[in-house]
Amino acid sequence: MTWRRRFRLRQRLKSSIWVIPVAGAVLGLLLSLASVAIEDAVGFPDALDYSSSSGLSILTTIIGATVGLFGFVVTVSVLVVQMSTGTFSARYMRLWYRDRTLKAVLAVLLCTLTLSFTLLRHIGESVPNLGIMLAGFSLGLGLVLFLVFLDRVMHRLRPVAVAALVARAGRKSLRDAAAFVSPPRGEETDRELAALHDRSPSLTLRTRRPGAIQAFDGRGLVRWAIRHDAVIVWRRAAGDFVSEGSGVLDVYCDPPPPRIAEHRLRGMVALGTERTIEQDPAFALRILVDIAERALSPAVNDPTTAVQVLDHLEDTLVVIGTTPGGIGRWEYRDDEGRLRMVAPAHRWDDFLTLGVTEIRQYGRGSIQVMRRLRAMLDALRESVLPEYVASVDVELGRLDETVESAFGETPDAAEARRADRQGIGGPSALA
Repeated sequence: MTWRRRFRLRQRLKSSIWVIPVAGAVLGLLLSLASVAIEDAVGFPDALDYSSSSGLSILTTIIGATVGLFGFVVTVSVLVVQMSTGTFSARYMRLWYRDRTLKAVLAVLLCTLTLSFTLLRHIGESVPNLGIMLAGFSLGLGLVLFLVFLDRVMHRLRPVAVAALVARAGRKSLRDAAAFVSPPRGEETDRELAALHDRSPSLTLRTRRPGAIQAFDGRGLVRWAIRHDAVIVWRRAAGDFVSEGSGVLDVYCDPPPPRIAEHRLRGMVALGTERTIEQDPAFALRILVDIAERALSPAVNDPTTAVQVLDHLEDTLVVIGTTPGGIGRWEYRDDEGRLRMVAPAHRWDDFLTLGVTEIRQYGRGSIQVMRRLRAMLDALRESVLPEYVASVDVELGRLDETVESAFGETPDAAEARRADRQGIGGPSALA
C-alpha cells in the first residue's frame, strides 16, 4: 500500500463518524456470545439469577433507553453542525468530525443495543444473567459518556474554545514541519536552484485529477531522491489547489529515472477536496480569521469574540515568527548536506498578512479591535526574529492609516490609536 493510500485511509478513519460505532456494534454481538458461553461453562451465583420475565423487562427497557439516548446524541450533533457552520466556519467541521468523545458515545450505545438485542433470543428456559448485567453496565457507561459529550459540546460552542483548538492544531503542524526541514542556506540554495532551472527536468509529475495538496511524504521523497541521486523541486505548496494535468513537482537527475518512478512518486503525494492543517499551518490561520470575520459581520456585531480570537492568533503568530526559515521555501538535505528537495512555503510576510489584513479591514469601525490589533503587533515586534520585524512595522503603518481613515478627527481617534491587550478597559502597563 502506498503512502498516499495510507494517508487517505487515516484521514477517512479520523473523519468518519460510523467506523468506530460499527466496531462497537460488532463488539456488542461478540460480548453477548461470549457472556452466554462463559455462563454455560462456569455458571452464575443463584443470588444474582433473574427470572425470565424480569430479564425480558430489563433488556427491553435497556433497548428503549439506548435508542432514545442514541437519538438525542444525533440530534445534539446535528444542532452543533448547524450552529458551527453559521457561527464559526464551515472549515472547522473537519475538526468536529474527528471528535473522539462523539465516536465513543455512539460506539458504546450501539454496543449496548446489539448486546441487548442478541440476548433477547436466549431468554427462554434459561436467562443470560451475565449478559444482562453487562448490558446494564454498558448502558451506564453510555450515560456517563453522554454527559461527558454534552459537557464537551457545550464548551466547544464558544468561539474562543474553537479558536484555541484550531490554533493548537496549527502550531503543531508548524513545529512538525520545522523539525524535519534543513536549515536554509540562502544564497547557496539560490545558486543551486538557478543551475537546476537552466536544465530541463528529467521528470515532471502531473496530477490525474483535480484537488488540493493535503500532504506529501517528505521523508519518503528524500529517500527516493538519495537513492536516485536526484533533486526534487516542487511547483506547488501544500494547500494549493491543482487542476487535472497540472505539474506538481519536477525531478532533476542523471540518468533520468525509470518510468516506474512516476508511479512511485505519485504514491507519496495526497490530494483531496479541501485543505488540511496537517502540513499546512496557514490553513489554521485561515480558520481563525474566518471566525473573527463572522463575529465582525453586521449581522453578528460581536467584536469581543474577534478580540478573543486575536489572543490565540497572536500566540500562533509568535510561534511562527520565532521559527527560522520563513523565507518562502522548505529545504531538505541529506546527511552530506546535498540538496535533495525544495518545496514552496509561506513567508513570514504571508502569515502576517493572512492573520491581520482582513480582521483590520472588517474591524476598522471597532475601537477594541483596533486597539487589540495594535497590542498584538507590538507584542510580535518584540518577540519575532530580527529579520521579521520590518514586516511588523509595515503592518503597524497600515493599522495607523486604517485608524486615521476610520476615526479621523472624531473624539475616539486618540483612544483607537492606543494599544490594549483586552481591547477596551485593560490595565495600563507599569512604567
